[in-house]
Amino acid sequence: MSLTRRSLLSMSVLAGLSGCGAVSAVSRASEPRDTYTLSPLGPAAAPRTGSGHLVVELPTSGGELSTDRILIKISPRQAEYLPDARWSEATPAMVQTLLVNSLLNRGGLRLVTRVGAGLMPDHTLMTEITAFQAELIGPDRAQVRIALQMTLIREANRSIAGTRRFGATVESASDGSAALIAGLDAAMQSVLAEAIGWVQART
Repeated sequence: MSLTRRSLLSMSVLAGLSGCGAVSAVSRASEPRDTYTLSPLGPAAAPRTGSGHLVVELPTSGGELSTDRILIKISPRQAEYLPDARWSEATPAMVQTLLVNSLLNRGGLRLVTRVGAGLMPDHTLMTEITAFQAELIGPDRAQVRIALQMTLIREANRSIAGTRRFGATVESASDGSAALIAGLDAAMQSVLAEAIGWVQART
């Protein structure tokens, strides 16, 4: 999976949720943060055509995910942010961008936008981010987990066209930041592939 990465000037570490130094990436709090983003789905071999207009709303999330910091759970009740890495934008905005770009790449809709742009859409996609994190699962071992709850609204009569949860868990090659980001990219590709197919089938 491709990753976009650029170096940042050193920034002070934000006070996150309480955590410990068990993971190697978390222990390097004084290092500069690098910026990452995840990959949308690539163009389909034979893109679908369509005439519908879909609005992808900004996803909602808990407070711990409404930031550009990358969450790692030390235990079910204890979490921290990676000190040497960050997303290119806040997690909800990044997920929205991934959904929009994936839908555009795969086709099947005439128009995919973030807002109505003065036009009445045929459908609106609402997403709740319920998990978007790395998790320690043992000494020097970690996994990543992504879960999105999606609801598709049919705007003609404001009815629910469908609702479904999409998720993926991937074990990371290590507990280092680069490996965790690669795992999150792989998990997001899996979630996007399933979710975009589901949206296409209902629009």
